[in-house]
Amino acid sequence: MSIIFGINAVAEALRMHSEKIERICVERSRKNPRIQEIIDLARQKHVQFSFEDRAWLDRKAEGARHQGILCYFAETKACEPEDILQHAKSPGLLVLLDGIEDPNNLGAILRSAEAAGADGVFLPRRRSAGLSGTVVKASAGAAAHIKIARSPNTAQLIETLKKSSYWVVGLDAASDRPIWETDLTVPTALVLGNEGSGLHRLVREKCDFLVSLPIYGNVQSYNVSVAAGMALYEVLRQRTLKRN
Repeated sequence: MSIIFGINAVAEALRMHSEKIERICVERSRKNPRIQEIIDLARQKHVQFSFEDRAWLDRKAEGARHQGILCYFAETKACEPEDILQHAKSPGLLVLLDGIEDPNNLGAILRSAEAAGADGVFLPRRRSAGLSGTVVKASAGAAAHIKIARSPNTAQLIETLKKSSYWVVGLDAASDRPIWETDLTVPTALVLGNEGSGLHRLVREKCDFLVSLPIYGNVQSYNVSVAAGMALYEVLRQRTLKRN
């Protein structure tokens, strides 16, 4: 059981998966029309709710900005990798995360992947943030929609995807090949590495292409969740141009 906090995250969880909510907790005397809408919907869906003191909510959210509302939620369950591949829409768009450890980054990537219409996101079973309440909140509800699978070995998963006709494209700041020079209209699996160390060596070697997002300022790299959003947008840009 995890804790989801924030108006958008709780509202989305209530709309999409009310059966997974054990209880919604609202700050006592908090006056907010959006929170009232959540309370009204909770009554309709027969979801329990209670009113609590601000200090209690602060403790449960561990100091994070909860906006006066949180809920106890059964953690998002990962599906099987085969399920994602079986139900992927042509031409196919997958996101592989090679060790994203920050829950806010993971949540933001899930949000971008869902917005881009990705068929699924793969996480390693180890060296990765879990599907916690912080991740769900940072995803702004996307975690309830995007398919997520755990993989015991990312390098082996890449080989499986290649056999399924996917081209595997790794984002690597050191690559001299800009992302727009790669054809992303084919079945594509985007791979993003750890916030600090990037792609692991074996994963990097397994990729069909390594591409970069050019930087013209003084910083050395983009935040990984920002990079994911830009890369996914480039996929959409190319595919939209091809359709037109």
